[in-house]
Amino acid sequence: MQAFTQNVLKIIKLIPEGKVMTYGQIARLAGNPRAARQVARLLHSMSQKHDLPWHRVINAQGKIAIHDEAGAESQRMTLEGEGVPVIQWRINLQEFQASASELPIHSNFPEDQL
Repeated sequence: MQAFTQNVLKIIKLIPEGKVMTYGQIARLAGNPRAARQVARLLHSMSQKHDLPWHRVINAQGKIAIHDEAGAESQRMTLEGEGVPVIQWRINLQEFQASASELPIHSNFPEDQL
């Protein structure tokens, strides 16, 4: 598994309950700021296998990005169950976006990426 993929999986696992992160934010912390779509693909293909809290990852506009209605509804309900209100499929990033400082980042993440 490539280092970027490993970093993405670690970061997603570290998102605290009641918080969200964006695909681009995760890509930047994992070492490739232009790889938001790759984060989305990894999340889609590895969520079950690695037991990822997939519901805590949203797009840069603070919106649920799942196009499947049942999946989007599942994400909304799970987030609201963690205390994150979802209004018109949108999350208030100013209030609920996790910052890098909120993650128990380990030494394998370069400081300039935090």
